[in-house]
Amino acid sequence: MSATASPRISKDAVADKPGEIRPRRRRRDWLPYVLLIPAVVFELLVHIVPMVTGIWISFIKLTQQYLRNWSEAPFLGLGNYRVSMDFNGAVGRSLRDSFLLTCGFTLLVVGIAWVVGMAAAVALQRRFPGRGIFRTVFLIPYAIPVYAGIIAWKFMLQKDTGAVNHLLFDNLGLPGDKPFWLIGGNAFWSLVIVAIWRLWPFAFLMLMAGLQSVPEELYEASAVDGAKPFRQWRSITLPMLRPVNVVLVLVMFLWTFNDFNTPFVLFGKTAQPPAGDLISFHIYNASFLTFNFGYGSAMSVLLLIFLLLVTIVYLLFVNRRSQRA
Repeated sequence: MSATASPRISKDAVADKPGEIRPRRRRRDWLPYVLLIPAVVFELLVHIVPMVTGIWISFIKLTQQYLRNWSEAPFLGLGNYRVSMDFNGAVGRSLRDSFLLTCGFTLLVVGIAWVVGMAAAVALQRRFPGRGIFRTVFLIPYAIPVYAGIIAWKFMLQKDTGAVNHLLFDNLGLPGDKPFWLIGGNAFWSLVIVAIWRLWPFAFLMLMAGLQSVPEELYEASAVDGAKPFRQWRSITLPMLRPVNVVLVLVMFLWTFNDFNTPFVLFGKTAQPPAGDLISFHIYNASFLTFNFGYGSAMSVLLLIFLLLVTIVYLLFVNRRSQRA
């Protein structure tokens, strides 16, 4: 007796007529695209449309005279960019000074915040009584709302009534007059201290999370071989944390270079000293104090291009190093 093997029919296919097989149309193929529509709409409204609008404003002379009707603003082409990049003029020179100040500010804040965060993460890596309390305390600056934390620092940095001068001169008895921390050259260091205070808990949190994936056996084996703590950190901790550090340093750089809240709350919107004129705050003043939104938009686009170039170069450099390794 011979048996005839029947063709296997997929469960995703149906037959309309005997001997005819056609693919079954999945009913929910459209569902993922429908679920993405709200996210796409909000992305367009929150990021894409304002960015395109800002780029368009950078090509026109949008001043207070044309705020009621943008369509009447004269088209300048690259005129706003030429003024912003003319370092012999007042606008370009002030933008250059603000850019250089922001570069120094960013290097100091990111470098010190990373070092402090790494030291705290390594110190709390191993179990000891009270480790959970220290972790909670270290994360307090990151958990406090931004404005509340900076306003507290603003009160502490006052000349006569601030807690900083009270501690240094009244309690510790330092000689000399109490300095002004929020005006003059000291404003830069006040910015750096407050920014580090806000940023290092984020570095600590990311690095502490990364350390959880490092096997404890590596440290035990290296200790048996006679490796000291610094050698363990250099040969085990840093290489194992490399993927975390690649993203962490880039995010910290972008956040710090674009920092607006710290100088805005610390100095106010009209009385910022030159030593605290970070570039985001400088662009704000160029736009909303002089009501020349064309200059402000051109400066914003230049800042965006700079950050994009730095990000691309950084990622290319990191990828090339990882391929060599």
